[in-house]
Amino acid sequence: MANIEHLQTVNVPASKVYEALTTAEGLSEVWTNELIVRNQVGSLNEFRFGGHDADKMRIEELIPNHRIVWRCMDSDPEWIDTVISFDIEEKNGKSFVTLRHMNWKEVTPFYRSCNYNWAIFLYSLKSYCEQGEGLPYQKRKF
Repeated sequence: MANIEHLQTVNVPASKVYEALTTAEGLSEVWTNELIVRNQVGSLNEFRFGGHDADKMRIEELIPNHRIVWRCMDSDPEWIDTVISFDIEEKNGKSFVTLRHMNWKEVTPFYRSCNYNWAIFLYSLKSYCEQGEGLPYQKRKF
């Protein structure tokens, strides 16, 4: 199994990062503005990227201001049953966000592309939390 891991420092309290990662308002600025988001364990969140079928993520765990875990239920076949987690640790008013995308079956070109795009996701999260404007899919130039 292969995993993707990234760490991003965000110069805001953990509560602001957690809110950005668990609300439609935040995720629409950070990831994509085509979404259906519920903030409850067991809920199925849906994210669309330019007319493709929805990526469906079941919320597995929510620990306010500390941890968010999603399991991919429907998406590209390489994503199905992978787990995405966000661990947030606050120190001196700064948040250290560790993103993990775990349980990939193998390292493929799609894995490498997703690795890059998760880094962009964290840049967008930082920008949104610190400056009020993220870089969701719809604003990116590919």
